[in-house]
Amino acid sequence: MREYRLRVNGTIRSIRTGSDRIVLSVLREEWRLTGAKYGCGEGQCGACTILLGSEPVPACQLTIGEVGKRELTTIEGLAGKDGLHPVQRAFAELGAFQCGFCTPAMILGTVALLRVHPHPTRAQIEGALDGHLCRCCGYSRIVRSIERAAEQLGAGPGEGR
Repeated sequence: MREYRLRVNGTIRSIRTGSDRIVLSVLREEWRLTGAKYGCGEGQCGACTILLGSEPVPACQLTIGEVGKRELTTIEGLAGKDGLHPVQRAFAELGAFQCGFCTPAMILGTVALLRVHPHPTRAQIEGALDGHLCRCCGYSRIVRSIERAAEQLGAGPGEGR
């Protein structure tokens, strides 16, 4: 056991634990950041997606020892003092959720996508959603929300739609 100091949502948090402790359990059980959901536990469903630096990763497959100096961002840290992040706003405006279980992960995945591809094509959007399961099958609204978020961020629609 050792003490780890991690930057989570812009704040330094400490925990004394083993290096093999899964980040998802620390987020949910120790720090009460419950936006990342436990789904399959195998990194296949996308429900536990967080950002490690700017990369979307399944928190159920990430250990505390693997984080290093990179910042963790959960859905709880995405909105700013001026309100919702544009991706959150687009999802809310278009009702891109039904039960909401997958929504935090989908939003964080979209943020990562738009950082790399500010003008995403439909194929890029679908590729970014690969590995994110929506149990309610709300994919068409999710795709439209991602397109709207790109527009709100000033990116405009991509080519090849």
